[in-house]
Amino acid sequence: MSVFYIADLHLSTGDPAKRMDVFGGRWRGYTDKIIKGWRENVKDGDTVVIGGDFSWGMTLDDALPDLMLVNGLPGNKIVLEGNHDFFWQSVRKMEIFCAEHGLAYSFLRNNAFAADGLAVCGTRGWYTDERDVPETNADSKKMIPRECGRLRASLEAGAALGGDPVVFMHFPPVFGAYRCEEFIDVMLSYGVRRCYFGHIHGRYDAPPKVNYRGIDFYYGAADYLGFAPLKV
Repeated sequence: MSVFYIADLHLSTGDPAKRMDVFGGRWRGYTDKIIKGWRENVKDGDTVVIGGDFSWGMTLDDALPDLMLVNGLPGNKIVLEGNHDFFWQSVRKMEIFCAEHGLAYSFLRNNAFAADGLAVCGTRGWYTDERDVPETNADSKKMIPRECGRLRASLEAGAALGGDPVVFMHFPPVFGAYRCEEFIDVMLSYGVRRCYFGHIHGRYDAPPKVNYRGIDFYYGAADYLGFAPLKV
């Protein structure tokens, strides 16, 4: 069985007014493109890591139509948080909500999952705009250490599972000239050699993979991928 990654679905089946079409022709009909790309690549028994910005729903009830849509697609779904996932609550609350509505999701936060010989690890991460200087950004001083702690917890859980540790994030640790060395240091301390991220839109000329300090970083935003999950 295979593992796939895709981030930034930005679904809005419950509120079409929040559709992504306004961001350019590539997004036109994107929900249908996601369904098509998913079904053409993912089979029952495969695992898909959804790297944040899953739904525009402001609450779990608002996000329910989107959760139901993806729940009906093939494969096991592991979801991590993105910066636009306002519906996100504690893992326990989301697990209860999913059980009540017959949804089969796993949530990646301070934990890890085994899939196809891999230890699926990760966290949301943090990212500063290229115009900002991370060392002087107040949010960075608070959030980067916090997210590094969550990444360590996930990698510790992954080490207990065994298998090749692969990190999945929403924000990019490496993109263009940007580097977040704190996340990279944590990954290297656990022997990570692959990391997948999303978040960035409209940069379709960016390379799909960059190697930095011995780690391969893969760009997996849905619009960049043509709305088809990327095989890990």
